[in-house]
Amino acid sequence: HVEPQGQGDLFARFEALKKKLLLEGLFDQARKHEIPKNPQKIGIITSENAAALQDVLNVMANHRPDIPLLLYRALVQGERAKEEIVAAIEQANREQQCDLLLLIRGGGSIEDLWPFNEESVARAIAASSIPIISGVGHETDTTIADFVADLRAATPSVAAKSSAISRDYLLQYLDHQ
Repeated sequence: HVEPQGQGDLFARFEALKKKLLLEGLFDQARKHEIPKNPQKIGIITSENAAALQDVLNVMANHRPDIPLLLYRALVQGERAKEEIVAAIEQANREQQCDLLLLIRGGGSIEDLWPFNEESVARAIAASSIPIISGVGHETDTTIADFVADLRAATPSVAAKSSAISRDYLLQYLDHQ
């Protein structure tokens, strides 16, 4: 077995799926939803034990404490993660309780982040009628979910900040008016 140095099977699978979905138009800006400036409720798709969830909750407590948040529990690592992520996206779309979804997970190895490189997850994101911000990994991490999502955020905290106009901006605007 011979493979390019520094690149393994997962990288090859990533590149092949990326090419396939690009050719199908799943990354096209024209198919992406606009992110609402003032969502009435935000859904968060992640593990209830994820450090990334605590980061997002802390950011939202300062950024926009007035916006209700709804957790859609899903494993974000391991064999069952892809099915749970897809199920959470589908549940949010069936219920239609949120104006925006944050798909979040902290950083990790390519193996740890692999559920966000699965075709079923990419297709669930693309099929969502609710806009999705992908905040997976650290700034240098890139997943297929990032390409398909309506907006890519460099980290879960940046995803939270990108979810709505800040409270400070709104207060300044109201003061000006």
